[in-house]
Amino acid sequence: MPSDNLWAPWRKLYITAEKPADCVFCHAQKSDDDAKNYVLYRDDLVFVIMNLYPYNNGHIMIIPNRHISDYTELTAAERNRLAELTNISLQVLKKALNPQGFNIGYNLGAAAGAGIASHMHQHIVPRWSGDTNFMPVVADIKVISEHMDETYRKLLKVFKELPLPSRGWHDLL
Repeated sequence: MPSDNLWAPWRKLYITAEKPADCVFCHAQKSDDDAKNYVLYRDDLVFVIMNLYPYNNGHIMIIPNRHISDYTELTAAERNRLAELTNISLQVLKKALNPQGFNIGYNLGAAAGAGIASHMHQHIVPRWSGDTNFMPVVADIKVISEHMDETYRKLLKVFKELPLPSRGWHDLL
């Protein structure tokens, strides 16, 4: 008989943790605890963070440091850095997780599906052939095959190995 439960221990920690009163992205960007917040990279303009509610293993987001919701409010430097970090992030994901494809995009505004509409962010979702299955349709459950802490360690290691615009992270390894 199938179980009605899916074991996902990392979710319990997030669900029971005290939530910041401010924007969750601003909170992570201002925090000194990158490992706790799954921040993979940071510099003076943007940061890269793992999604706490991933669509797939290795789902990351690139976020401007400034709390803005409209893409047209980005400075030229911020737009360029987002593009540069998209390229670097794709290299990191390829090397660390070996995906066969990617979904990349923005959900700008609540009507477009943004869960956090007040602070724009770009999603990069690694994809593998056959990574979709019946679970979301039948049980409204998404199966993530690796613990987020393990994925974080893999991605952080590769981010630290690549030449980056600025080495702005804390030494976590």
